[in-house]
Amino acid sequence: MSDGTGSASGTAEALAAAPASGGAIRSAHRGKDRGGRGRGRGRGPVAKLRQLGIGTSWPAKVSWVFLIAIVLVALVGPLLISADPVRQTSSAMLPFGSPGHLLGTDDLGRDELARLVHGARPLLFVAFASTALAAVIGTGVGLLAGYAGGVVEQVLMRVVDLALAFPSILLVILLVAAAGPGTTSLVVGVGVSLAPGLARLARALAARETARDYIVAARLGGTRTPRVLVQEILPNIAGPMVAQVVMTLSVAAGFAAGLSYLGLGIQPPTPDWGYMVQAGQEFLYSAPRLVVLPATLTLLFVVACNFVGDDLRDALDPKGTV
Repeated sequence: MSDGTGSASGTAEALAAAPASGGAIRSAHRGKDRGGRGRGRGRGPVAKLRQLGIGTSWPAKVSWVFLIAIVLVALVGPLLISADPVRQTSSAMLPFGSPGHLLGTDDLGRDELARLVHGARPLLFVAFASTALAAVIGTGVGLLAGYAGGVVEQVLMRVVDLALAFPSILLVILLVAAAGPGTTSLVVGVGVSLAPGLARLARALAARETARDYIVAARLGGTRTPRVLVQEILPNIAGPMVAQVVMTLSVAAGFAAGLSYLGLGIQPPTPDWGYMVQAGQEFLYSAPRLVVLPATLTLLFVVACNFVGDDLRDALDPKGTV
């Protein structure tokens, strides 16, 4: 499991160097549409996404479909599966295709399909909640630092640099271990550890926008700082930030699964993909499905988030729209 610091820094530098904002990109696309390019090619949501440059490559298409499917499984899957994922029976270690157990059972006789379906929800909840927390903290700190400059920027960014000096996974383990295992501590720990990377990107983008004429005019016109940050700067850096947040989601999911594997995340008997890998490793040779299935789903989710993040970054990169 990797903390993703190196790749996130490279992405942040690439996005910060972009000379146009997300709003400008959307305006350019709308301009192309009004000019007749793409007119009559379909007005459905898929066509609109393609006009924006989203989902143009086959890895991106597969990743979008898989990501949406996993979210749907997490939301409605438990309502469609009748088997109890925590009910222990005497039918232990049943193989694939057993009557009433499509994917067999584990060492305690629990239905493996039900555990996989129910295990998606806690992992995705932690990943999305911690990423949202990181986005709020990181974007807020970065916006304020990039807009204010001077002493405020120096103080805030030195705190961010101090947080980045620690490996992200080590910082997560320390925070979760201090607060105790559980969903809440996992969300807070992962969110706080991932916020500094987003803060650096937000600061670079906000500093670039602050130097533009429309921000200078707003400040000279007496517009209050909160309004400038929220109504002027934030919409114009939203595109690159969204792309980076989606890529951060993959890191959050990896952290959540890894900490559950170590016993610091979702606690049993709640089904969780990370804990299922840890519980099934004892039977790796006799029943590899107990490890391979949850590990593969976690890996595919992480990879899909990265491909979707790359797809959004390419679509929102003004150099790709020329």
